[in-house]
Amino acid sequence: RSSWLLLAPLLTPPVPVITAPPCSLCPEGAHRFQWIRNLVPEFGISSSHVKVLSSPVEFYELLKVQIKAAKQRVVMASLYLGTGLLEQELVDCLEETLERSLQAKSSPDLRVSILLDYTRGSRGRKNSRTMLIPLLQRFPEKVRVSLFHTPNLRGLLRLLIPERFNETIGLQHIKVYLFDDNVILSGANLSDLYFTNRQDRYVLLQDSPEIADFFTELVDAIGDVSLQLQQDDTVQMMEGMEHPYQGDKVAYCEIANRRVMEVINSARTRQELLHAKTFHSSHPGSSLLSQQGSQASGDLKPEPDTWIYPLIQMKPFGIQIDEMVTETLLTEAERDARIYLTTGYFNLTQAYMDLILGTRAEYRILLASPEVNGFFGAKGVAGAIPAAYVYIEHQFYSEVCYLQQQERVQLQEYSRAGWTFHAKGLWLYLAGSDLPCLTLIGSPNFGYRSVHRDLEAQVAIVTENKALQQQLHQEQEQLYLCSGVVSMSTFEQPNRYVKLWVKLVTPLIKNFF
Repeated sequence: RSSWLLLAPLLTPPVPVITAPPCSLCPEGAHRFQWIRNLVPEFGISSSHVKVLSSPVEFYELLKVQIKAAKQRVVMASLYLGTGLLEQELVDCLEETLERSLQAKSSPDLRVSILLDYTRGSRGRKNSRTMLIPLLQRFPEKVRVSLFHTPNLRGLLRLLIPERFNETIGLQHIKVYLFDDNVILSGANLSDLYFTNRQDRYVLLQDSPEIADFFTELVDAIGDVSLQLQQDDTVQMMEGMEHPYQGDKVAYCEIANRRVMEVINSARTRQELLHAKTFHSSHPGSSLLSQQGSQASGDLKPEPDTWIYPLIQMKPFGIQIDEMVTETLLTEAERDARIYLTTGYFNLTQAYMDLILGTRAEYRILLASPEVNGFFGAKGVAGAIPAAYVYIEHQFYSEVCYLQQQERVQLQEYSRAGWTFHAKGLWLYLAGSDLPCLTLIGSPNFGYRSVHRDLEAQVAIVTENKALQQQLHQEQEQLYLCSGVVSMSTFEQPNRYVKLWVKLVTPLIKNFF
């Protein structure tokens, strides 16, 4: 109990600052979402470059294949790297690829950049750091390991809060895995559970150099304001960089904001110029000769039918793009539109709850039953976290019933023997459509932590292509197939009993998990 008391200085949540939506949605099909490019770069690609994966094993095998095939770059951002045999196999793949690049003339410039969270990556004697040190020692010029440390964990608080509990203050939560020009967006971490029986979501964007460049630059920017792992397991900041917990907090956050926004704004400018150039070159008034020349050289790409928008949320640095876009999508969803929203940890912000309860679209919300919650069976205080989620779910469902919204807003619980559930994101079906034209996929859980504490990134994928829409629809159906609809009787089951102390403590600590 004393561990929770250590969090007292942070129990008063900051007042959220919500920026007004950029504009309302336009009426025409998938193009109604083009307002997002006012905030972030828009990457137009062919739907044939997008592949939706469905299982942890498929995800793990793809990681290994992509690492082995990499020639120029491997960039991996995750909460942490586990310490088991499967994770060691990933590290071995990296070592083999780096070794080969030293010998081969074809890929001498291969670089590996890994971004993890400092507190989670340092947990225990054997940890993410000890797993990666051999790579740093063997390839010091080719490997970079950055460990992000939240600026909010500092001073007396940092000294008093024990391991594990210090992770509640703020984390590097982005999950992006890229290899040359191929990018995997997911909510999965680099740990054996996520490779075997922890259900998540995974999308591969193939042969997408502009998107790969963007996420490389984003990870580099966060890496530059992070602690750098050294060969002797010490850490140090880059020369001249403000320290996240020893330096001036305001100055550090301003530098971090500037670095990340430079990446977003420069990519947005590049894409706007590219869009203008493409438009003019494909315009009837453009030179036929230049078009024929492009075709002859094989440079002419198919017209994009799918658009990728990276959505970044880093409230500690004053960056709230993902929150703004998500709130606008929920606000503007029309009557008879359907939104399938899923989260492994059902703990929506008040703003998201108000929008779901107060808008017109139909909602099907998929969440973890207690048995598939990642904290189920955990030791100590953490073992009570599934009960806290049950309590939060019960409160929300009671509000749905009080407002007589049970038909419009439906909760469904994922349940699968021997598995845990970690999938997050949403699928948007326009009114009258049987297929989704937009999905959000990445690291955010739509909760307080995602919005206010952690570093998060996801992408909005908007597509006009029926085959890709079908892929996304099948992904949604496959996840929801393993669920049951929540009713009041759900909370009368013996395994839904919530102890009084959990009910009393949950409102105080719900912003930390």
